[in-house]
Amino acid sequence: MDIDRKQLIIDAATKSFSAFGYKATTMDQVARLANVGKGTIYTFYRNKEELFHEIISSLIQEMKAAAEEVIDDHEPFFINADRVLYTLLEFRTEHQLMIKLLQEEKEIGTPAVAEVVQKLEDAIVNYMKGIINSGIESGEIKECDPELTAFVILKLYVALIFDWEKTRKPLEKEEISQFFQHYLMNGLSK
Repeated sequence: MDIDRKQLIIDAATKSFSAFGYKATTMDQVARLANVGKGTIYTFYRNKEELFHEIISSLIQEMKAAAEEVIDDHEPFFINADRVLYTLLEFRTEHQLMIKLLQEEKEIGTPAVAEVVQKLEDAIVNYMKGIINSGIESGEIKECDPELTAFVILKLYVALIFDWEKTRKPLEKEEISQFFQHYLMNGLSK
């Protein structure tokens, strides 16, 4: 019974955060949406922040599972890295909670949201760091700083997927993959 009520609370909070953002969501709203008393929420969570962090932790686990689904051990490093990054960034654009959080961070700058967005970025960088380490160990890529390389790869993808289309025609997935290979795998030198 407690597990069912806890899941109702998580689902209601996710809906509220997705619709109204972190700052505008209240525990009263969550209680109404979950059809439970506000006190019931406090039997599971000390405050809104703790509830929010549990939801974000689940979101990070979902993202990791989605990334792991696209990895094929028989494919080379660059194909897997490309698939993982595209999947993770697509995840960010298709999940309403992520969209709302990114919007709130940009427009309001809510500290708790900025912290969570950074936590999500760190999770992506750490995941990619593991893939890069595997690429180094297998000899597919040169020795490099895996964390810095993961960060650069992520930022390149973000730039090609989100920043480019702010003022230009959006790139197709294949074009993004080609740029990824051109800049990172082949480099610019002749």
